[in-house]
Parts: sequence; C-alpha cells; structure tokens
Amino acid sequence: MSFTLPPLPYAPESLEPHIDAATMVIHHDKHHNAYVTNLNTAVASDATLASKSLEDLIKHIHHLPESVRTAIRNNGGGHWNHSFFWEILSPVETKLSPELEAKIISDFGSVEAMKEQFSKAAISRFGSGWAWVNKADDGKLFISSTPNQDNPLMDVADQKGTPILGLDVWEHAYYLKYQNRRPDYIGAFWNVVNWNKVSQHLGK
Repeated sequence: MSFTLPPLPYAPESLEPHIDAATMVIHHDKHHNAYVTNLNTAVASDATLASKSLEDLIKHIHHLPESVRTAIRNNGGGHWNHSFFWEILSPVETKLSPELEAKIISDFGSVEAMKEQFSKAAISRFGSGWAWVNKADDGKLFISSTPNQDNPLMDVADQKGTPILGLDVWEHAYYLKYQNRRPDYIGAFWNVVNWNKVSQHLGK
C-alpha cells in the first residue's frame, strides 16, 4: 500500500489571521509530505506490511518488525496526525452542535472548562507533541497529550482513546507567526476549530 499526501481542504491563506499562509504551506507541503515519503519507504522495506492500512500500522506499533518500528511510529503517526489535523480546522466559523455541547458539559463541567484543560495540556507539553480530546471505550471524553508524533490510537500511548479533536504543538506549526508564544497560538486555534468535524468524530 502506498500512502499519499491529502490536499488541504481549504486555501492555505484562509485560516489567517489565526494561522498564517506561509506556515500552512510549509507545514503541509514540506513537513507532512516528508512523513508520507518516509512512511512509504519504511513500509516498502518489509513485504509483510504491504497490505496494512495506516490505522492498522499505528494501532499495533508493538507488533511491527523492529527494523521499521521507530520509522513507522514517527512517520505513520505524523501522517495520521496531520491528516486528522487539517480536517478539524475550518476557515468558516462553526458552532458546537447541541449533542456535542451537552457531552462536553457532562464530561468536563462546561465548554470553557474543557478548553482550559485542553489548553493546559497543549501548553505544558514539553518539546514537541500534540494535545487531544479523546473518546474512551466507555464513551467518556478525556484530554491527553502525546510526545512527538504519537497519538492515543497507538498501543504505546499512556492514555488510549479515539481522538475527536487535536492540536499540533510542534514549533513548525506556529513559530513563523507566534515565535515562542505557544499560548497565543493555542488561543488562536479556537477561532478555526471545525466543530462539525469534531461532532462527526464523536458520533463514530
């Protein structure tokens, strides 16, 4: 199976002023593309992986051949995470559905409490990584953070779940515009969340 770089679902400049066009172009065309290229190289090196889907690969990191395990963890994770990330951003303002809002209030106390907890996870992630809102097996929502290109689907994750919302806090996601002001980038993120897509993920 050969993996491909998905196109951005909107123009790179359409998220401005919250996320700048130059960052979006470099982030998608350079960083994400490199993950796809390196993932394909890793998968092509072992014939037993040829029929595996991306989710099959990242959900079973522990079971991958040792020779490609790290490469697939980093690059398969990078491909999945970014493909997910582009879709939960929107240049058009969206609103929480009544069902999503009720679920967030039920599990976090309020929408603002969820945002505060999520932002804290994103800000406190040392170095590079991601912050997530996830659905647990019992349906309850929880927030987690993962290092590098790990995600909660992986069997190596400290907290496992199904992501419904995620934020890239690698410096390449924000440094051109925000430099070392990660909290400002996180604050801007809430202006471009595609709540319609988050609701879809919740319903899966």
